[in-house]
Amino acid sequence: MQRIVIVIVSMIFITSSQVRAKPVTVDLAVGESYVYQLKTGEEKKITVLACEDVRDEFRNAVRQATVTVDVDGVQAVIPVAQYTMPRVVNGVKLDAPVIKAYLSNSGSPAIWDLAPDADVRLRCWDPDQPLLEPGTFCYPVKQRWFASQTQMANEPTFVDGGEDPRNKSIYYHYALDFGGYDQMVRVVAATDGDVVSVAGVIDENLPPEGQEIVQPRYDVIYLRDDRGWYYRYSHFAAILPQIKIGYRVKMGEWIGILGKEGASGGWSHLHFGIHGTQGDEKGLIEAYPFAVEAYLNEHPNSVLAVARPHQLVKVGDAVFLNGSNSICDNSEIVAYEWEFHDGTKATGPIVKRVYKQAGVYSEILKVKDNRGQVDVDFAVVHVLDGDNTLTRLPPSIHAAYFPTESIQIDDTVYFKARAFRVTGGREEWDFGDGQTGTTCSKDEFAAISHYYEKPGLYIVTVKRTSQNGTTAMAQLKVFVEDAKR
Repeated sequence: MQRIVIVIVSMIFITSSQVRAKPVTVDLAVGESYVYQLKTGEEKKITVLACEDVRDEFRNAVRQATVTVDVDGVQAVIPVAQYTMPRVVNGVKLDAPVIKAYLSNSGSPAIWDLAPDADVRLRCWDPDQPLLEPGTFCYPVKQRWFASQTQMANEPTFVDGGEDPRNKSIYYHYALDFGGYDQMVRVVAATDGDVVSVAGVIDENLPPEGQEIVQPRYDVIYLRDDRGWYYRYSHFAAILPQIKIGYRVKMGEWIGILGKEGASGGWSHLHFGIHGTQGDEKGLIEAYPFAVEAYLNEHPNSVLAVARPHQLVKVGDAVFLNGSNSICDNSEIVAYEWEFHDGTKATGPIVKRVYKQAGVYSEILKVKDNRGQVDVDFAVVHVLDGDNTLTRLPPSIHAAYFPTESIQIDDTVYFKARAFRVTGGREEWDFGDGQTGTTCSKDEFAAISHYYEKPGLYIVTVKRTSQNGTTAMAQLKVFVEDAKR
């Protein structure tokens, strides 16, 4: 790994125009300061001390990034996006959606509209303040948390075989991709808003800033909310007939069915992105924290396991799997349990692994809170053969299931998988209850169904081995309820 550090500069300054009494977005250079005014009137000076990033040796892609800040004499390291939530530092809630390092080899460097001289974008809230005004944002897909693979918050794309070392232009996924079962999952409007583009048609009265953002396409809907933010929903299998130009949608209203149309890469998912147009909010708006907050508002007191983003390493490299970004609402996580593909186990929020063979691995993280609630997520690790990287590129695989919630004993559960960058072989399924199955996807998803005879948490594993001897695996979590409840 290469480690790049932006050196601290000595001069810091504050301008009166930077003082605001509301949540703000601000672009700063290392050494610059910003004064955030709390609702109590108290002022907090936030100074950027350093930005740091870690890159992989194959694509030179940023895999981790941090920002060191000083808030009135208290220093802290803030992770940059990648499935992290804002954290409170000396009385101010902060997050960092992006640093300049991501723009150096991004395929879309202008998407953020980061100020030319800035090194980082920060967002600030009062410590007890919701991230968005309550009642103005909901979770946009009607399925369980992390029901399938995702690509979010600056994570390099990977599900469709995107981790190719020959490709040096990185698609840091700046929006949120929610993987799901093709043609079955309902997509709802995350906010109240007006339809400004749908199915390739655009509102002729769209203001100039909207025309810069909206890119009409047959599988895409754009909404504009009362904040002036633009929301893009992409890859619909179907769009509901009432969604027309000028139609006013309500938050939570059903607008379409998740699919894989358009430039989806062939895997089924909702691409959900937000753009601002005015002042400090201009450019991409990082939405992962908003999605988490919305999901918890709809599922209070939940525990949410988070073992993402995926990683790209070489055979023999040390890999640190991280579950510390897991979340619990009104409780405390008391246990982190890992179960690895080779049958070994470990405990703790962060664990170390070394892989001896190329392939795509999925490792199970189970978290438990102090109320006994459990959730599961999967740490995906792409391992490349350092000596024969191109001849032994492993396949990639996307798996999904439906329904993902309220599954009861004897209910039929539908599964799909599609392998990418693969020659030969079949998908081998293990449903977690002693039953197995086989499918063979070829340029399309292959489907299989199953039912469970007992309640419980089941880990479903699907694998496919290519002719080059490498194997990809994906896993799903299936919660089966007792019908008597």
